[in-house]
Amino acid sequence: MKITFLGTGTSQGIPVIGCKHGVCLSKDYKDKRLRSSVMIEWNTYTFIIDCGPDFRQQMITNNVLDIDGILFTHFHADHTAGLDDIRPFSQKNGYVPVFAEKSVVENLEERYNYIFTSENKYWGAPSVEINIISNKPFLLGNKEVIPIEVKHGKLDIFGFRFDNFAYITDANFISDEEKEKLQNLDILVINALRIDPHPTHFNLESALDLIKELQPKKAYLTHISHKLGFHEEVSKYLPDNVFLAYDELILNY
Repeated sequence: MKITFLGTGTSQGIPVIGCKHGVCLSKDYKDKRLRSSVMIEWNTYTFIIDCGPDFRQQMITNNVLDIDGILFTHFHADHTAGLDDIRPFSQKNGYVPVFAEKSVVENLEERYNYIFTSENKYWGAPSVEINIISNKPFLLGNKEVIPIEVKHGKLDIFGFRFDNFAYITDANFISDEEKEKLQNLDILVINALRIDPHPTHFNLESALDLIKELQPKKAYLTHISHKLGFHEEVSKYLPDNVFLAYDELILNY
């Protein structure tokens, strides 16, 4: 399986518009972060988790020629606002399968009525195939995917486990029951927004505590804001099996 980090930034990305913080002014390419998303490939399959406002740029940068579908963790704009840009894939295949919890689909139907409507649909609008998922395993291609229900403030959202790889973003709490799904991982990707505590995201300390508890072989931090610090500096203080993810990082396992 091949995992490509399409974006590793928080909702505003890095650099933030108009920001004079040192990280936003950094020349290190690892400090420049698009909105969070990953691409997962195995055999002939290619799936994207989340489709934020940088989706078009991410597809072009990574030379993505086709996808088999998009999984949504939740409905916030930094994870969904690129939906219109699926048009080339929709035109190529007739539609793009999307996999999301019912409330996410309802939110997208409201915000992107012209995509989901079947009446007098504009000819250039993309088409989607809706697949409602719940907190139960489901199949993508020939692989079982296990949803992980986590808390994002008061909002219940999903992470996903593929084999011994798990991807979780925007979490600030995971129940003991859901943590059982995160045992014996080769790779855990988890959000770590900043140094200071945050009401809806793990900060660095809480993310590291969770990693220590779950004991994956390796862990990668994502959904990072400029307030976490410089990539090079933060990396010096991380445990040996923990790494800061960065845009265009590729993992093969």
